[in-house]
Amino acid sequence: MKAFKRILLAEDDPNDVEMTVNALNSKNLVNEICVVRDGVEALDYLYHQGTFSKRAGGNPIVILLDLKMPKIDGIEVLRKIKSDKDLQMIPVVILTSSSESSDLETCYQLGANAYVVKPVRFADFVEAVKQIEIFWALINEAPP
Repeated sequence: MKAFKRILLAEDDPNDVEMTVNALNSKNLVNEICVVRDGVEALDYLYHQGTFSKRAGGNPIVILLDLKMPKIDGIEVLRKIKSDKDLQMIPVVILTSSSESSDLETCYQLGANAYVVKPVRFADFVEAVKQIEIFWALINEAPP
């Protein structure tokens, strides 16, 4: 039986959400893309809290995490994920418009698996997301 593949997309910009979801859906590699709009929702999803208290079990195969989100920023979400023994093995791809070297350095120090700066051109953005998904959903072996 093939494993259920779910991606968690933590992104507050509706245009980026739409582009990312469209790019992910174009390859039909995952069963579900769960979109959360801020850091609190991302953590609620991962910890089965709030509106996600009754969600299906299991962790996503990868988290696509924006840094500049309301309530709790992506760096703090990454910090919590990578410091939790039940979540730290989930691959986290930073998908952000920030090209600041301090953000890049901090994310890798905290355990991010990849750091992708969102291209401005739509076609480049879609291609970047497709490549991320192909690797994390198809090629990479997810932790148990």
